Amino acid sequence: MKNISIIIFVALMFASCGQNSKSNQSRPSDEGATVYLTKEISPEALVRIYKALGVEAKGRVAVKVSTGEGSNPNYLKPELIKDLVLLVDGTIVECNTAYGSGPGNEKDERNTSANHWKVIEAHGFTKYFPVDIMDEYDEIRIPVKDQSHIKYDIVGGHMANYDFMIALNHFKGHPMGGYGGALKNLSIGCASQNGKAYIHSAGKMEKLDMAKLWTPEYIGDQDGFLESMAASAQAVVNYFQKKEGIIYINVMNNMSIDCDCVDHPEPVKLEDYGILASTDPVALDQACVDIINQQKVTATNDPTDLLSRINQQHGTHTIDWAEKLGLGTKKYTIVNIDK
Repeated sequence: MKNISIIIFVALMFASCGQNSKSNQSRPSDEGATVYLTKEISPEALVRIYKALGVEAKGRVAVKVSTGEGSNPNYLKPELIKDLVLLVDGTIVECNTAYGSGPGNEKDERNTSANHWKVIEAHGFTKYFPVDIMDEYDEIRIPVKDQSHIKYDIVGGHMANYDFMIALNHFKGHPMGGYGGALKNLSIGCASQNGKAYIHSAGKMEKLDMAKLWTPEYIGDQDGFLESMAASAQAVVNYFQKKEGIIYINVMNNMSIDCDCVDHPEPVKLEDYGILASTDPVALDQACVDIINQQKVTATNDPTDLLSRINQQHGTHTIDWAEKLGLGTKKYTIVNIDK
């Protein structure tokens, strides 16, 4: 019996080590997930908060960031993110959008690879990094756990070229999702054009048809869209967890009620807050939403419009559904790395 107990103990130890070999795979404790915070928004702070996570980006590293519409000034600037991207030898990855900005605005659009490359270059990304439009040539389908609306996730085909992902997210509002953070960047952000249509339509449209996409028939189910975002976000997380891993960083600056995908966003009414990071995307987005809810209205800081946008679009349902799916937990502890 003693020998059997020893064997069981050793087996459990090896199993535990296997689970923690990618430390971002561990389950949250009863206290919830850890969310790291720095109030400093700088290239050096981004590197510090990445290191605080204790998860090394290994292999071929994809840094998923929104490169922003051509006329949108609020995207995460290359000068801000360059130290982190260069440290991990990362490639900036993006996918084309599923819409245009209208006649006369072609130079600002990202709905074709040709236009998207022009915006990427104009916004300065190619000055510092290799950049990859993941759905420029093809797309792939990856499994989803929750098939309530979508049966798979349609992502840029080049995703298969990467071993590790840093979801580097600009936290702000969003016209349809209510807010944009880690979950949106993982879902809509990694989806091909057809994948975006599939998610937005809650599984009704597998191939982009602009004549139908924004009609009530295809976008009438708001909660279905939000639940599809959660399901597709989980698909991307599971995809990279089977490789080298994935981490999440939210930058809370230039927070308009509109996303970086909007060509002419509403004015920014919130003061910059800081950078948050976690190995749990649900806890990370929940922490950011809570921070917005806790803001006081002052002459230079007004969360009213952003909170109204989130409430109007039922935006926190994405977080609730993601937690229900087991993607993460809404319980968290904030650790301030500035102290």
